[in-house]
Amino acid sequence: MAQAQLSVAVLGAAGTIAPAIVHDLAVSEEVSGMALLDLDAGKAATVASNHGGGKASAAQADARDSDALASQLKDARADVLLNTASYRINLDAMRASLKAGCHYLDLGGLYHVTLEQLKLNPEFEQAGKLAVLGIGSSPGKTNLMAAATVARFENAGAEGIDAVDVFAAGRDPAAPNDGRLRPPYAIQTLLDELTLQPVVLKHGHPEQIEPLAPGGAVDYGDPIGEGDTIYTLHSELATFGQSFGCQSASFRLSLAPALLTRLEALADASQEEIRAAAKEAASPSSQTVSVHLVVTRAVDGEIVTARAITRPHFGLGGSVVSTAAPAAACVRLFARGALTATGAHPPERCIDPAAMFAELETRGCTFSFSATS
Repeated sequence: MAQAQLSVAVLGAAGTIAPAIVHDLAVSEEVSGMALLDLDAGKAATVASNHGGGKASAAQADARDSDALASQLKDARADVLLNTASYRINLDAMRASLKAGCHYLDLGGLYHVTLEQLKLNPEFEQAGKLAVLGIGSSPGKTNLMAAATVARFENAGAEGIDAVDVFAAGRDPAAPNDGRLRPPYAIQTLLDELTLQPVVLKHGHPEQIEPLAPGGAVDYGDPIGEGDTIYTLHSELATFGQSFGCQSASFRLSLAPALLTRLEALADASQEEIRAAAKEAASPSSQTVSVHLVVTRAVDGEIVTARAITRPHFGLGGSVVSTAAPAAACVRLFARGALTATGAHPPERCIDPAAMFAELETRGCTFSFSATS
């Protein structure tokens, strides 16, 4: 399979996840250079210096001006735009990619934006480019875990898929007990997940439920163990029904109790208060661990469970690496010619799960599958 070296533009380069992606791309021989773009050029330059490995330059960019962003992508000769910024600018960033003639990746559209992004499928098809919608940990890795479980049923000749449920948990065993908020990713996105009405699939149709609806206790296994969950709004629910033909699907999240309490207190806060909390927040420690479960049930009652554990890697915590590594791996798969689809698709429709899992296993992630009847 042919391999090329790609030029990558990273949007939102000064955020929580982007530095880990930049670090990963810097040690990937498939990447020739990176243009790190952010509203804050100074912070992007710091990321380039600290994580870019001599491959990165930095510049100010505002994705809300898609023409200007497209011009920057052309100037950088970007083959891929990797959007790590707020999901709110996903559509603008996609349009800039189309104008610049490059592939597109992001970390998810929080369901409603994902539905709008899927409508750009014909334009990406016509351009001969691929937009991968949500290639972080969840959405992203979990979509491919779901695809892998469904494939096991198909190989066994099951009648069909009844349910696909996703469970995510992260813990920071080394977090100081200093009362500071230590979110695993952007506070505003976390708050949106907690305050917007979650969508679940019931009887083949999407339904909204109450925010923070309890999802029951789930055993994530070592090293997290059992944790209470809540239903949250997530992008997987925008595509699982069509992708797998399942009648029901859900996403449930388990946060450390102290973190959840702090976030709940911010749920009704003003934007000024949220910005202040984000400014005062501390980064998670380098010892965080992330666990994802995908539990798929066939109509005949058979269950296949996929489990992924991401531990610290590159000196970075597993919660950050869990989201960053799939995006960086997707760039490498582009370079190797392993992604041949065109259009705008969720990961389960355009990426071979085995190829992605092999990449992630080199980045501190382990996978296991079990079946019960």
